[in-house]
Amino acid sequence: MPDHAAPKSILVVDDDAELCALIRDFLSPHGFRVETAHDGRQGLARALEGGFDLLILDVMLPVLSGFEVLANIRKYSAIPVIMLTARTAQADRIAGLNAGADDYLPKPFGPGELLARIRAVLRRIEKSGIAEPRTILVGGVELKPQTRTVCVLGERVEVTSIEFDILEFLMRSPGRTVSRDELTAALHHRESTPYERSLDVHVSHLRRKLEAAGTLIHTIRRVGYMFAPQPAPAAARKQ
Repeated sequence: MPDHAAPKSILVVDDDAELCALIRDFLSPHGFRVETAHDGRQGLARALEGGFDLLILDVMLPVLSGFEVLANIRKYSAIPVIMLTARTAQADRIAGLNAGADDYLPKPFGPGELLARIRAVLRRIEKSGIAEPRTILVGGVELKPQTRTVCVLGERVEVTSIEFDILEFLMRSPGRTVSRDELTAALHHRESTPYERSLDVHVSHLRRKLEAAGTLIHTIRRVGYMFAPQPAPAAARKQ
């Protein structure tokens, strides 16, 4: 069923022109405007021009790899990014998350799953932008949902879209253990798996970015995470 909300603009960067056409043809009836680029340099230039709500980025690209494109985009933009990869190794997925990807989808994939991932990422961002817009201040960290900005001890730090959403979710429940399943469901609308390392990677990035205010995000063994501006509880350990 087509979406009735305002159209969203998506940039697809993949050297497979046929796949790009299929994605465009599938997404267009669902209310998305889709543009395409077929090499890393062209995709990077077009992405940095702005005007897109989401980027779908292949890993294996000519001229510049998807990892290189994403690393350069993250210097200037927090646009949500879903990476497409024919590589199924966990190390490659972690590399994409380390570069700042919000989600990844291994090839081959069904168009329905791609649509679900796109909607989940956009829903997260839209919900964060309208729900409880007041500033949250905990443990020297100031989070502003309206502008999606984060300050640590008064200094702004750059975070990706998914890092912001993880931090907001944790900061709205300070001192409470948030399970991995709860957090994954809120972010991706799906259950976590024992082998999925994406949350660990994003949380590790957040810890480094918040370290000026001390250790604030604690890992609770075999359960999840806790945002607490005090020493970690006995059941927690920093990863």
